[in-house]
Amino acid sequence: MRVVYSEKHRLHAPRTDVQAGKSAASVERPERAERILQALQNDAAFEVQPPTEHGLKPIAAVHSAGLIAFLRQTQPEADVELFPDSFLHPALREGMGPPAAEPSNALGRIGFWCFDTGTPLLSGTFEAALSAVDVALTAADLVLREQHPVTYALCRPPGHHAARSLYGGFCYFNNAAIAANYLVEQSGEKVAILDVDYHHGNGSQQVFYARDDVLYVSLHADPRRDFPYFSGYADETGTGAGLGCTRNYPLPAGVSDAEYLEVLDSALEVVARFRPGMTLVSLGMDTYVHDPLGDFALTTPAYPECGRRIAAVSPRLVVLQEGGYYLPDLGENVRAFLLGCASA
Repeated sequence: MRVVYSEKHRLHAPRTDVQAGKSAASVERPERAERILQALQNDAAFEVQPPTEHGLKPIAAVHSAGLIAFLRQTQPEADVELFPDSFLHPALREGMGPPAAEPSNALGRIGFWCFDTGTPLLSGTFEAALSAVDVALTAADLVLREQHPVTYALCRPPGHHAARSLYGGFCYFNNAAIAANYLVEQSGEKVAILDVDYHHGNGSQQVFYARDDVLYVSLHADPRRDFPYFSGYADETGTGAGLGCTRNYPLPAGVSDAEYLEVLDSALEVVARFRPGMTLVSLGMDTYVHDPLGDFALTTPAYPECGRRIAAVSPRLVVLQEGGYYLPDLGENVRAFLLGCASA
């Protein structure tokens, strides 16, 4: 199986994560990608290659020009991490319409484009995020050209929380959404996104919520109890032409391997009925029983079975890395999932 990886992810190395008012060491650090890479390089079934550059055009087809410009222009000094200290909450201007202009002050601009306090901007963030998009698009190219039916994009930073005009949740550009839109444009076929990260991919849902050429299906923690809180409910099914093209499966804490696989089968029935030409998998390993950011009870043997069932329904797969923060078993869990995909 072909694996696409870029060393440029190391340019984004956040030290700090602010959660519930407490500052802690960031769990979204370069070692995540390095652990996965090492596990795959130790297995002859995987061949690693660098990405090719695709420029900003595929990104601009998904994200607003303002967000792209902000991330490109905001280059903090070395060792500086920029966090917002205020946010453009809808209630702030209720009844008054949107603000007349984006703030000129750097901290004000961050609160204009970011939605949380866990996603800092560093001097290398833009270049790392741009490279993660190239990793995703290169993996998509390999499937699109039918050279490889299943490819893996070792994306870092992750992407599924980034919306059209918003970043957050450790995500800056939405790798999966950009790749899905690219595949639709290049192939003329419908595309499905199957999101199996522990957290709901609010950004991916928002980008395609009114479209009928991309199906978004997600299994995730119930947003009533976990991030991103305001997106991912079962009654969110799309709007306009996209009505019925969004399906959410919020799950309870402690969900077991067997329970998860049962829900996955239901989600895959939705994918099968959509009849996509290709499927993108937003792969989060924060569903693992030991993950510090999740409360599911999945074990390593569940992952190859997940991969096998997904590939059996949609044999042309682009698998993109999202979350997963328990470093001791992260690489092996990703390897197990990918081997399951290859065995279908």
